[in-house]
Amino acid sequence: MQKSVDTLLVGGVVVTMNKQFDVFYDGAVAIDGDSIVAVGAREDVLAAYSSDNVVDCDGKYVLPGLVNAHTHAPMTLLRGIADDLRLDVWLLGYMMPTEREFVTPEFCRLGTKIACAEMIRSGVTAFADMYYFEAEVAAATAEAGMRGVLGESILKFPTPDSTSYDEGLAYTRQFIEDWKGHPLITPAVAPHAPYTNTDETLRLCTELALEYDVPLLTHIAETAQEVQDMIDETGMRVVERMDQVSLFHAKVLCAHCVHIKPFEMRVLAERKATAAHCPSSNLKLASGIAPVSDMLKSKMTVGIGTDGPASNNDLDMFTEIHLAALLAKTQANDPTVLPARQALLMATRMGAEALFLGDITGSLEVGKRADMIVIDAHPIHNMPQFDRDPNNIYSRIVYAAKSTDVRHVWCNGQILMRDRELLTLDEPALIAEARALALKIDAFLRTREGSVLSKLVAIVELDQAETFEVQFKAKLSDETVLDRLLTHPQVSIQLFNHYRQYDSYFLFDDEGDERVRYREDDKLNEKGEVESVRTRLTYSVPTYERAFDSAVLLFRSKFIADATRPLRFYREYFQPKEERQLEKDRRRWHILFQDVLFYVNLDRVIKPELDGLFIELKSRTYSMKDAEKKARQIQTMLTILGITPEDVLHDHYIEMDKVV
Repeated sequence: MQKSVDTLLVGGVVVTMNKQFDVFYDGAVAIDGDSIVAVGAREDVLAAYSSDNVVDCDGKYVLPGLVNAHTHAPMTLLRGIADDLRLDVWLLGYMMPTEREFVTPEFCRLGTKIACAEMIRSGVTAFADMYYFEAEVAAATAEAGMRGVLGESILKFPTPDSTSYDEGLAYTRQFIEDWKGHPLITPAVAPHAPYTNTDETLRLCTELALEYDVPLLTHIAETAQEVQDMIDETGMRVVERMDQVSLFHAKVLCAHCVHIKPFEMRVLAERKATAAHCPSSNLKLASGIAPVSDMLKSKMTVGIGTDGPASNNDLDMFTEIHLAALLAKTQANDPTVLPARQALLMATRMGAEALFLGDITGSLEVGKRADMIVIDAHPIHNMPQFDRDPNNIYSRIVYAAKSTDVRHVWCNGQILMRDRELLTLDEPALIAEARALALKIDAFLRTREGSVLSKLVAIVELDQAETFEVQFKAKLSDETVLDRLLTHPQVSIQLFNHYRQYDSYFLFDDEGDERVRYREDDKLNEKGEVESVRTRLTYSVPTYERAFDSAVLLFRSKFIADATRPLRFYREYFQPKEERQLEKDRRRWHILFQDVLFYVNLDRVIKPELDGLFIELKSRTYSMKDAEKKARQIQTMLTILGITPEDVLHDHYIEMDKVV
């Protein structure tokens, strides 16, 4: 006697992706509730089961739903705002400033729904996510009917949903408690990356993941620079260092793993950490090609992910599967590496295992959840077809099938798309909302791009919003003249330093009205050896606020910040119209003159090559009355030095001629 079930998928080729890689060329699948109750040949399944809901799958493939092992779903709303940039410029210069301005709970809900619509259309039923306001991501994912392993991002600095990592961890704890045990949502903790966290935050994240037995998601060794920075800081590679801080005590899913060595692969395999390979994103950001075939040889569990749609720029898993197979062959210079069946496995059963969901999804097996898709088997781009080799069926899916071939999608027994029609999401309404938000983001970026200062403020924490400086500069005919001031009875030397300074000035128009200076200060010891290095950014305008007389000027609008990125980053980020270089040897004295602090600089300008020595007298000031007093004191010091008005210079070093 037949048992009645909710749904029968009848006919077509059922590609199970189970451990035996069973394929039923005239197959059927029975779904009851949220689970698969039968998989096999059509006649066998129909002999045992009946249903009022029979789906004809003739001429189609029936597959497990695809698993997207790494993405940032809400970033659909940031798709394409800053392309063709290096990862650090893209992330720190554009993504994070825009996120600080726009990312809200509503942003995350809308972005996630758009991502779910796109993923459903391309056959994805489960995905791993890392972002902010992850409770909103969870609500949107559940509403769409998809399965998600969703990690709340933790960083060492403030994020759109927390002012500190303590606040972020508290949010994550509540998120886990609210969603743990949900049939579709697996909450997770997601320290963004080793370089955006500290040992302390990584330890706390690991403890939280272990306390609730949830996955931990993070980025690992995505770029060569990340690895080199870790080596410079700790003497260890990224995986080695993360193992030392006990990160892998948790169930860790490592995104990217582009730059890991064989011994690191063995560590990850032994710790049962898994990996998400993101081919399109790694290619687009020129991060490199992950050594996937070596990972698999090391017995690592490797899934395939799209990464976020702001860096990919789509969520099409068919493209990722295709690329994963091709890139592995190119990297190994071996066309037999990562055959089609293995590539599809990484996007189905192994992908589910990478998300620590292998016991419930990833293959068409009795007892597993009914997460499955039906795709056209005979579109023109997949014809003709040859069956001599049984592996050809995997080749057709991996090398020729498209996301647009997906016809029907089920997740947890619920149909999410029928004949390409989305059933759980209002696609036109989502598109309209996204367009409205894009106009606001565009306006924000246009305004920011039009102001050098706004671009600077977007990427740094400024030490001072605005400073005023009284200053004087002149050429010295003889270095010994300076002794008159330094040995004067009203002068007390507080500090002396010797520097070699390397300045890069970014100019943005013909007049040079705005400037950003990147300075490397090499502090020298008594032997002339480099003792320490400091890098700084300064924003300034070359004009002065007031001339007190022919010698002393009041300059304003200097914005100062630590330069935490290399010069290349700022050059690519600011894209100046012109760049000028300045190199000088500077001896600096901090002196008290009449109980007021002044700075005395004695400079030898090496680049551009300027003859002679130059003296600068400076003092910071915060009121006009104070500035006037200090201007009078500088005039007194000029008299002590014997400097005449003819010696005064108002031009900046980079504006001076070869001969001064």
